[in-house]
Order: sequence, then structure tokens, then C-alpha cells
Amino acid sequence: MGKASELMAGAAIRKISGGSVPSVPLQGSGAGRPAPAAGYFRDTRSGVFATRPVSLRNARDDVRRAWPRSAALAIDLMQNSGRLRGAADQVITDTVGTGLSLNFQPRFSGTGMSEGEQKQFIEDVKTWWRDWSRNPRECDQRGKFTIAQLIDISLRWNMAFGEVTGLVEFMPRAHQRRYNIESGTKLCLVPPSQLVQETNIHTGLFQGVWHDENGRPNGYRFKDLSKGYETVKDYPAYMRSGMPYVLHIFDADDATSVRGISVMAAAFRKHIQHEQLDDATLQAAILQTVFAATLTSEMPTEEALAGIEALKDAGDHQRGTQLQSEYIDYLTYSMKAAAENAVQFGSDPQINHLAPGETFNIETAKTPGAQYLPFSTNLARDMARALGVTFGGFTMNHENATYSSTRMESATIWPIATRRRERIASPICQSVFDAGLDEQIRLGRIAFGPGYRFFAAHRAALCRAQWRGPAKPSADDYKSARAASERLENGTSSIDIECSEMGQDPDEVRADRLRDHQWYIDHNMASPYARDTSQRPDLKDDDQPKGGAQQ
Repeated sequence: MGKASELMAGAAIRKISGGSVPSVPLQGSGAGRPAPAAGYFRDTRSGVFATRPVSLRNARDDVRRAWPRSAALAIDLMQNSGRLRGAADQVITDTVGTGLSLNFQPRFSGTGMSEGEQKQFIEDVKTWWRDWSRNPRECDQRGKFTIAQLIDISLRWNMAFGEVTGLVEFMPRAHQRRYNIESGTKLCLVPPSQLVQETNIHTGLFQGVWHDENGRPNGYRFKDLSKGYETVKDYPAYMRSGMPYVLHIFDADDATSVRGISVMAAAFRKHIQHEQLDDATLQAAILQTVFAATLTSEMPTEEALAGIEALKDAGDHQRGTQLQSEYIDYLTYSMKAAAENAVQFGSDPQINHLAPGETFNIETAKTPGAQYLPFSTNLARDMARALGVTFGGFTMNHENATYSSTRMESATIWPIATRRRERIASPICQSVFDAGLDEQIRLGRIAFGPGYRFFAAHRAALCRAQWRGPAKPSADDYKSARAASERLENGTSSIDIECSEMGQDPDEVRADRLRDHQWYIDHNMASPYARDTSQRPDLKDDDQPKGGAQQ
């Protein structure tokens, strides 16, 4: 509709209404202000939303497109940044410490085993795992690393690649005899970069992972470099027994995710900006060692000298010539005085008296300014948050930190560390533990009364375990210990819970205390584990525990 037609339509409306209805400018007529509107993403006058055009994409497609560049950037930054290298060590330390400890909790229902047999079975399994996981020749397919070291490598891969891949292999008997080892179960970590990037929707292959009609992974395609040239090899996701054969562990962002992506991907830009800021600051600091010396003088320029020469041509020729001669004499004297003095820089700097009207200045670089530290701190906080470590642990800057702020910082990050342990580190240990324990019971090396068939039928219940990491960080050990004692006395906690917080096995703690307590009693010494019951009215003198400390 043209402008003339709009005006005619407006006039017709006013005529029909008899002029009783006020006229309203039609949309698009250019008259009046735009009608107000409400809704999401209503832009500002500066058009801030218009400066960031985005489109809705599939999460797994985003990961597939960005994965190679993200992995390459992460590896490059970690290899060339001492701060990121230290952050990786901090992530490992917070998550697993020196290694995860096994807290074996099988469910014995239906086994018919006595309490003594159950305790013996748990003790045998713990002893086997402790010895096996610390022997690289037994637990590692390559025979180089312990389980704890392989978990460290896995956490570094999770930072760089966003995922961990590997195989739970079984070494043939001939190879076991060749290497003089006893077990065949081995963990073989495979770099995630060897999991191919191929995608074929029609065959169910997406970024190297095969899926069935229900979307479940049933196979993986890895690059094979064992023959000296690159080929591909397919592996089933599970063994015939149902246990995992391929380990593919990642923390997904979407229910349809197939692969993980580096945890640093969201902070790449800020970290690179931080490096650029540091480089610019370093260059400025270097420039501050180079200075410029400037000598400002009131001596006349060429135009001023030409004006002096023109004094001779003034109306009073004689007076002009006299003024010219006097000024030239003054300049001549000043030049002679300047020639006798010197400004020198070097091993023996020297600055003599300056001529009248001269000033001497030293010019240096004026950066970095006062805004450097706040900006640098903000960039470091962004990276620390993406990695899941504290700001103090990432930068080693504890300036202005207080007891309360340190506790809050630890309380915020600690759940992230425990979550990382449960999502990344524990599944690796659990998968290898299941396969190794299955082999030990199948071969009769660990006694299990109901037999292997019963174990195989109830493997999930009989392999239940928790993997304990390091103790929760504390800003004040005394206050933390006192709080734990209060919880135990009030009945709001237990030895198992408090030992878990400290990263210890409660069964081992109880056994150690009992053994030490009995040693003190046998040597007629006061046991530090004996409680003082002299103030308890519910106990008579005859009920005092023997061997306890008497007050």
C-alpha cells in the first residue's frame, strides 16, 4: 500500500466515525513514535544484541566441528604456559592426590557367606588391588605406569581433549610367561586424538563412535599406527561378559553428546588475551630501561634569526643595527658557554650547568598503568573458574585473603573436585577393578565361597566400591578437627563419614587403632585411644574399661 492510499484510508475512517474517534497514525506511515513492545532480547539504542548474531546449533555438531582445533590449542597452551602446567598439577592433586584408595563394599546378600568369610574376602581383595595397581608390569599394558600414574594422565587428557579413551586388554598366557607376570588384565590408555573424526549418519558412525538404533555406543574406530603407517581398527564397546572393553569417559554438556571437548575451550580467548597483556607489559618494562634525553632551549629558530636580520631595515636604521649587534653578541656568548659545557651519558655520566632558559628532561615509557592489575586479575579468575581450581591455587596470589574468604573459596571448589573424581577418575578405576577381580576369582587366586558362576551372575553387586581421594583442604586444621569431634559427639556423623572426608579407609583406621590399643595394654601403658570415663555417672568403678587411662 502506498503512502497516498494510506492517507486516503485514514481520512475515510475519520469521516465514517463522524470525527468522534481520534485519528491514530497507521503503522509505516512515518507519523508518530513507534509503538512500545515487550519481549525477550529487546535491543538497546546502541544495538548491543545486533552486534552478536548467533544461530541455534546441535551440541554434538558443535563439538565435532571444534574438536580438532580445540584439542590443538589446549595442548599448545599447556606446553607453553607454566601457569597452565601448574593448574593441571593442581587439578590432579585436588582430584586424586597421590592416588585413589579402594573402599570395597560388596553386597553379600544371597551368598550364604559367614561374617568371617565376608571380612576375609574383603581383606583379600584389598590386598590384591593394592599390590596389583602399584606394579606397572602387572596393571599397564605397556608396563610403564601404575594405576595412579595412568589416572594422572587421564586427568591431563580431560583438560586438553575433554575426554579419556583406552582399552581394558587381556594379555595372552604366552605373553604373561614371556614377561614373567601373573595377571592378564591390563589397562591400555589410547590418546583421544587416535579416535577418528569420521562421521557417517547412515551407518551409525559419528565422530569415530558406532551407535545402534537406540543411540547406544557399540563400537569405536581408532587409528592404528602399529604397522608403521596409519590404518583404522574397530573395537567393540563391550566384552562378551558385558564388561567395558573400550573406555570412553567424558563429562557431557548435552544428552546427545558423543564426544567431549576441552574444559579450557570456554576460556581460550581470555587466556590468550592474558598472554598478550603480559607480553605488552613485558615490552613496556623493557622500554623503561631505554630513555630519551631532551634539551629544551629558548634559542631562536631560523625564522627568529631572519627577524633579527630585518632589524637593519627598520625605520631607525642606526637603532635597528645597534639592537641587532647586541642580540648577536648575547647569542654568541651563550653559544660559547654551551660549547664549554657538556651533557654526557655512559659509564661516567656528566651534566654541567645549562644556559639560561634551557631545561633538561628524561623521557621514559608510561605503561603499565594502574588498570593492569585489576584487568589481569579478572582474566585469571575467568581461567581458574573454567578449570575448576581456586584463584589462589591458579595464580599463587593470596593477597588480601582472609580465613573466611579462604574457607568460602575451598567450599566452592571442593564439590567440583569431588564431582570430577566421580565423573572421570573413579569410572576408570572401577572398570579395571571389575575386570581384574573377575580374573582373580575365575582363576581361583582369591577365594570366593559361592564360586565364579555366582560371582559372574552378580558381578555388579559384588564389585561395589567407592574410590576415596585426598582430604578436604582446611584453612585451620584445629578448627576442622574440633568440628569433626563435635559432630561425632552430637551423633550427627560417624567414623566412616569423617574418614571419608579425610580420604582414609575407615576399616583400616579401626584396625590400626585396635592393634595400637592392644599393644599399649600388653605393655602396661596408658592407651591414647582409651576414653576418660571418670566423669560418666552411668559407669561404676567396676565397669571401667581395663587397660584404659586412669585419671
